[in-house]
Amino acid sequence: QVPLVESGGGLVQPGGSLRLSCAASSTFSGINYMGWYRQVLGKERELVAFISSGGSTVYADSVKGRFTISRDNDKNTMYLQMNSLKPEDTAVYYCKALVGITNREYWGQGTQVTVSS
Repeated sequence: QVPLVESGGGLVQPGGSLRLSCAASSTFSGINYMGWYRQVLGKERELVAFISSGGSTVYADSVKGRFTISRDNDKNTMYLQMNSLKPEDTAVYYCKALVGITNREYWGQGTQVTVSS
């Protein structure tokens, strides 16, 4: 079973919204940290937001007030609600999870988000 699977990316006009999902393997237990990252070709991958197992959240300054991260621990799924999207939000979005007492790291395969008119 694939550890993490992202979905929900696509093409949207500036000012629009998208909701990304990251479904973690049902075999995982004790998912500690979950986060969203994004990467533009030729640039380093950057943190967008993360959420702890207890629900504490941190956002990059560039997305504060526009993006909301959440998770459903019963479904092992994390979400990223993206509103008021801008062309500079265009990137491949990846989810990351730290699992178990060793905080083993897992990454998803990425989903493309394109904001363009």
